[in-house]
Amino acid sequence: MAGTGAANRIAIWAWAAPLAACALVASIMAGLLPDNPFILTAAVILLGAAVFASVHHAEIVALKVGEPLGSIVLAIAVTVIEVALIVSIMLGAKGGSAELARDTVFATVMIVLNGIIGLCLVLGGARHFEQSFQTSAATIALSVLGTLATITLVLPNYTLTTAGPTFATSQLVFVSLASIVLYAVFLFVQTVRHRYYFLVESLNEDDHAPPSNTIAAISLLLLVVALTAVVLLAKALSPSLEAAIYSVGLPPSFVGVVIAAIVLLPEGMAAVRAATANQLQTSLNLALGSAMATIGLTIPVVSAVSVIIGKSLTLGLHPAQMVLLVLSLFIGTVTLATGRTTILQGAVHLVIFGTFLFLAAIP
Repeated sequence: MAGTGAANRIAIWAWAAPLAACALVASIMAGLLPDNPFILTAAVILLGAAVFASVHHAEIVALKVGEPLGSIVLAIAVTVIEVALIVSIMLGAKGGSAELARDTVFATVMIVLNGIIGLCLVLGGARHFEQSFQTSAATIALSVLGTLATITLVLPNYTLTTAGPTFATSQLVFVSLASIVLYAVFLFVQTVRHRYYFLVESLNEDDHAPPSNTIAAISLLLLVVALTAVVLLAKALSPSLEAAIYSVGLPPSFVGVVIAAIVLLPEGMAAVRAATANQLQTSLNLALGSAMATIGLTIPVVSAVSVIIGKSLTLGLHPAQMVLLVLSLFIGTVTLATGRTTILQGAVHLVIFGTFLFLAAIP
């Protein structure tokens, strides 16, 4: 996490990177720069720099507001980005847009449950041998995540009102409202009623001194700028991304995997850093909170847009995807049941993640 120095000042790179990324985006959108490999390379580099800056500023804001509110800040932010990317492609009427929300949300859940958590457990276990966390928090999060994933990604395959893996409009509205309500109740439990379940005991108070109000306000503004730059650069690079995916023979659904990876990169990096600092509770707050926010917020917003514009929305998973989802939820429950983890549990999750990536590339 950001240390005392980061809490007292804003590093040059932390404000220069997002501003430079925004300037590049503005130049591209204004047609001032040619479409050539040099510009694309610069866009990729600044995209990565903006991601690093967003992590930095999110950590400073988290230090100011404290846990567990700090873990929610980036979860909400990246969900907004994910919604913006999905909706922009839907409005563009690209091929496969009806399945893009499903592919992106499923990829997000798999990346969080297996990629991010697996990497956190492996790196944390390698450095600290065994790590602990509050089982109450993990149990609550997994129960909500499992319910949200099932009613939005599995249930559409078995409803009868419409043919295929889709919901009727009334069903879509009901599931969207249920998702929002359940996620809102989880936030109430996490931040008010049972806040202590999710709290993290600092190992070194000096390293986690809260920033001043001025620094926190500047970091919050720069966080918004950095995340805006990430989504705009990702959108600008999306045609080249789709062309690259198709050129190597990957299926169209792999676009959802890439979108999920882009929006989860800041939160994933923050979670991994927390795990290596022996703050596994923070890692789990970030990871599981992100997955729940993705389903609880992304699905309702995208559903509303699909109803308004009259575009079909496919949410039901394929059989192989359902198997991976059930396996991930089951292994996640086993892993987080005891409150202590080792490198072995992390390896299991990474194997499932590798299987997901392989089948996403070769269905």
